[in-house]
Amino acid sequence: MEKYIGTKEVSAEPMQMGGKDGYKVKYSDGYESWSPKETFEACYRETCAMTFGQALELMKRGCKVARNGWNGKGQYIELANNISYINADGDVVNADHDVIGNKAIAFVGTSGVQLGWLASQADMLAEDWCVVA
Repeated sequence: MEKYIGTKEVSAEPMQMGGKDGYKVKYSDGYESWSPKETFEACYRETCAMTFGQALELMKRGCKVARNGWNGKGQYIELANNISYINADGDVVNADHDVIGNKAIAFVGTSGVQLGWLASQADMLAEDWCVVA
């Protein structure tokens, strides 16, 4: 079965019922159901065919995500919390702020971590975002 993402993660495989095309759907709690093809495909995408928006939502929930088309192995982005830094005086500054928060997107690559990663136009428009382990 392929995995798909909607408002929840499910496993699914094509299946006919009553002569109609659809999907056998298995939920994380083990519950299984059948969904018509049009309904299912309007709500779910394969986990390696997500938009940037879908990837961001999953990242906010604690998932690590990456572009399927990225060249480097093991590269991904994740949400960094409780951001702090060392200023020129050597003081550790915690950027805890009630209004703007203290979170940033961290790019984790083969050379280390880049905080405050910014998506390119190509990244934002791509539909090959995946959840990574």
